[in-house]
Amino acid sequence: MNLEMDRRHFLVASLWGLGAHGLGALAADSHPRPRVAVLTTVLRFRSHAFNILENFIRPYLFNGKLVDPGVEVVSLYVDQFPAEGDLARDFSQRCNVPLCATVPDALTLGTGRLAVDAVLSIVEQGEYPANERGVVMYPRKEFFDQAVCVMRQSNRCVPFFNDKHLSYRWDWSREMYDTARCLGIPLMAGSSVPLAQRTPALSLPENADIEEAVAVHGGGFESYDFHALEVLQSFVEARRGGESGIESVEFLVGDALQHALAAGRWSADLATAAMQAEIDRGLQPRGLSKVEKPIAADTTPTHALVLTYRDGLKASVLKVGASANRWNFACRLKGVERIHATSIYNGPWGNRNLFKALSHSIQHFFHSNQAPYPVERTLLVSGILDAAMWSKELGGRAIRTPNLALSYAARDFAAFRETGASWRVLTPQTPEEKTLTPGDEELVR
Repeated sequence: MNLEMDRRHFLVASLWGLGAHGLGALAADSHPRPRVAVLTTVLRFRSHAFNILENFIRPYLFNGKLVDPGVEVVSLYVDQFPAEGDLARDFSQRCNVPLCATVPDALTLGTGRLAVDAVLSIVEQGEYPANERGVVMYPRKEFFDQAVCVMRQSNRCVPFFNDKHLSYRWDWSREMYDTARCLGIPLMAGSSVPLAQRTPALSLPENADIEEAVAVHGGGFESYDFHALEVLQSFVEARRGGESGIESVEFLVGDALQHALAAGRWSADLATAAMQAEIDRGLQPRGLSKVEKPIAADTTPTHALVLTYRDGLKASVLKVGASANRWNFACRLKGVERIHATSIYNGPWGNRNLFKALSHSIQHFFHSNQAPYPVERTLLVSGILDAAMWSKELGGRAIRTPNLALSYAARDFAAFRETGASWRVLTPQTPEEKTLTPGDEELVR
C-alpha cells in the first residue's frame, strides 16, 4: 500500500477516533434472526428492491429447495414514491414492516441508537440526475454515510450490504471501503449475475493460467457493463497468482471501436465461443426447459471495454446486440487449445430470478459477517467502470490506473450459485406474480 493510501487510512481512523480497534462489539445486540433495516430508492415491480425483498420475508427457492430467509425485516426506508407502480406503502402494510421517514429512523426504530443487526441497501432505479459522462448519480454513498453515522453514535457496527457498485465515483468507492475497514464494518456489495446458473456448468482448474478472457452482455451502457465486469472478474480473480489489479482501461465506440476490431484487440474465437455457449443453451439437461435462443450469433459489439491487468492478462467486455438476458464468458488457458466458455442463464422470469441466489448470499452474510466472495471484487470493478467512463469521454483514450493496483485472494463461492435445480420448480409456464407477494411456498405444494 502506498504512502497516500496509508495517510487516507490514518485520516479516516482519526476522524472517528477509533484507532485500530473499530467500533464496539459486533454482536452486542445480535438476535437468532438478525433484524434487518432495508434502505432503497424505489419499490416497484421488477425493481431490485422488489426482486430482493420477495426473498426476505418468507421461504424462497434456491437450488430447487425452499430456504428460510433466517432474518427479520424490521424497517424500510424508501427515497422515492413514483406516481405509477409504487408498491412501498402496500408492502409496508401487508408485511407489517414500518415505513420510516429517514435512513437514521430505519436504523434506530425510534430508540435514538442502532436497533438493527444488519443493513440492506438497495440503491438502484428511481429518478436521479446523471453526471457529465452520462452516469446516473445514485446515492449509494449517501445511504452508507448516514448508516455509518448511526453506527458511530451507537458504538456498534453491523453488516452492511450495498447492491451493485460501491459508488459511481472511484474516490467515493475507495472511501466507503476504507471506512468499513477502519471501523470494522463487515461490507458486502456487487452484482447478482455471477451467482446465476452457468450453462454449461463451467469451473476453471484451480490456479488456472488464464491468457485472455472475454465477457459479453447485451444490456445498457454502464449499468450492464458493471454486471459483465463482475462476471468477468468472478472468473479471472481465481487465476494463478491471484488478483493483482488493473494497469489500464479503454472504452471503445465508433471509429475507435472499428480500429480495435481491425487490429484484433481481442480474440474473435473467444467472442464466438462465448456467443455459441448462449446458442447451445437450448440443449439443456433432461428436465430443464429450453430457453430462448439469440436471434443471431453475430459477435460484432456496439461498444467494448478493453482491460490490461498488471500481470499481463488481457480481457475485454463486449456489448453485443440488445438483450437484457445476455451474459456470456470465454477464456483461453496457457498451453491449452480448448476454449472454456459458458452462458449464464438468469431463469424463466429473466433477471428477477437472479436475486434468489443473491438473497441467499446476503442472508448468509448477515448471519456470519463473512461475504461469500471478496468485496474487493466490487471495489475493483467500481474503479474499472469509473475509468472506462473517463475513457469514453476522452474518445477512447487509454486510462492508466495506478489506483487499481489492488491485490486480493479469491474465494470459492460455488455453494452460493444457482445450479438450475430451481427452474424445475419455477418453470417458463409458471405465471409471474406482479404484486409483491413474498415467498415461493405455493410453487412446491
